[in-house]
This record gives sequence, structure tokens and C-alpha cells, in this order.
Amino acid sequence: MTAVLRYTRADGRRNPWVAKLLERKPARLVTVAMANRTARVAWAMLVRGQTYAAPAA
Repeated sequence: MTAVLRYTRADGRRNPWVAKLLERKPARLVTVAMANRTARVAWAMLVRGQTYAAPAA
């Protein structure tokens, strides 16, 4: 998630959720939040037997 955070910092338009979170919280806490969110999405997909569908932009 640290690499994703570095990429997002270069261009905040890529992930507005992360950009907004970085305005309020320290970078290390944001990486933990990103990892938590990713784990929750992966768990929900496994439990429901679904495939990933990216959110509409």
C-alpha cells in the first residue's frame, strides 16, 4: 500500500478517497486504512463468490 500511496500522491485524481484521507491523516495511517479496505473487499468477494468490478468513475 505504500507504493500505491506514493503513486496517488503524484496524481490525486487517481483515487480521490485516498487524497481526501491524506488531507486529514498521516501517511502511515492512510496506508493501514487502504490495506484494511482492500482486505475487506477481498473478503466480501470470497464470501459472496463474486468477481471484482471496479466502481464507475
